[in-house]
Amino acid sequence: MSEHILVIDEGTTSTRAMAFDRDFAEVAIAQREVPLAFPESGWVEQDGGEIWAESLAVAQSVCKQVGGAEAIAAIAITNQRETVVIWDRATGEPIAPAIVWQDRRTALTCDRLRASGYEPEVQAATGLLIDPYFSATKIAWLLDDVPGARRRAEAGELAFGTVDSWLIWKLTGGRVHAIDITNASRTLLMDLQSGAWSKAMCARFDVPMALLPEIRPSGAPFGETDPQLFGRALPILSAIGDQQAALVGQGCLAPGLAKITYGTGAFLVANTGETRPDSDNRLLATQGYAMANGPSAYALEGSIFNAGTVVKWLRDELGLVSRAADTEAMAAGLDSNDGVYFVPAFTGLGAPHWVADARGQITGLSRGTRAAHIVRAGLEACAYQTRDLLDAFARDGASVERLRVDGGMVANDWLMQFIADICDVEVERPAYGEMTALGAAALAGIQLGWTGTKAWAARRADLTRFHPAMPSEHRDALISGWQKAVAKATT
Repeated sequence: MSEHILVIDEGTTSTRAMAFDRDFAEVAIAQREVPLAFPESGWVEQDGGEIWAESLAVAQSVCKQVGGAEAIAAIAITNQRETVVIWDRATGEPIAPAIVWQDRRTALTCDRLRASGYEPEVQAATGLLIDPYFSATKIAWLLDDVPGARRRAEAGELAFGTVDSWLIWKLTGGRVHAIDITNASRTLLMDLQSGAWSKAMCARFDVPMALLPEIRPSGAPFGETDPQLFGRALPILSAIGDQQAALVGQGCLAPGLAKITYGTGAFLVANTGETRPDSDNRLLATQGYAMANGPSAYALEGSIFNAGTVVKWLRDELGLVSRAADTEAMAAGLDSNDGVYFVPAFTGLGAPHWVADARGQITGLSRGTRAAHIVRAGLEACAYQTRDLLDAFARDGASVERLRVDGGMVANDWLMQFIADICDVEVERPAYGEMTALGAAALAGIQLGWTGTKAWAARRADLTRFHPAMPSEHRDALISGWQKAVAKATT
């Protein structure tokens, strides 16, 4: 019996596969790292071939764990967004390394476009701001950097995709070149109102339309896998960007509900229903999700570029901790931050600041500063940046009174309490934290008839709640110190 949904969750630093049963309980998992490369300052790359090879390996491992392909009813995909892969349609091989969403190499191009006054036009069409974060300028850079690539793209010989498109192409043996609407909405090339590629935006960013995949709903058929990969053809029934997948996984299917995922970065997303949001505070309007023959929703989003990367940097580069879990005890062992602030602008600052050339800074160091102070400052930065986003959301009329959290960092109780205190909101943490994979599975499950949108929205998870308890005077003083640190990092 085909009683499982196989989810491929391709993230920034690793790729995982999980199997969920009919009750949407995780029953199998496999994970492998996918290394990042930093060939120049501000550049972040990955090997597209390695993304595929490791994703296939973990998917095949999970398939084997649950008894083989006969036990799989469908495949679901969720992925790191904005990352750009361009490949040869004939050979199926990438023409260059994938440019990762964190990459800032096109900052000067974006500066020129903004200086030319194009940002209002771009925001009106796409809901996004002009920034290297998004895919369009990365695509154009590759076409101009790889000899002959632009000519070949215009001739229809090359294909572009975000990671979902790349995996779909490879899984289907090159038979399907498609992208889900949430990933398409992050490229700067999709008209957010119509859900179609914009000829005007493609012209603005110098991207040939012959390069682009077909846009499909998040919950919809994306073809069948090559039978040789798993032993039989398996239907791909959902694909969705990771942050929107977490929105679905958290059951935020009604306007006004919001979640934040603390992973490599941190992303606050609020469902705005059928109403497209228009931000006056440099937040992003984006597609929340869409289902074939079912509901769809827009979302308002704020993006923090570096969250989990801070802990990884403290561990791997500075050697201040041996395990990420050690940060909790180190932070809790201090009475205060002792005036130390860490602005983790390794790849610029995201919303609501959007300063592409900002770089990380640690301020307030004294002779008494210890490793624990720097570790604590790195954790505290997540809370301060979350507060910045919540303030911007409130100014846009999208106040968040309860914050649903997920991602690897939420296991840290000290951090969750500090976020509740600094943001002055109740924080809700589900017992099962893999909301990105769960959301992708739910979309496939809806296609299979295993659940429905109303049933999924009403689903109740076991929660741990963190209530704000910090005196307002202390909170205001800490936030003031953070704001001064950010000012130093952005001037």
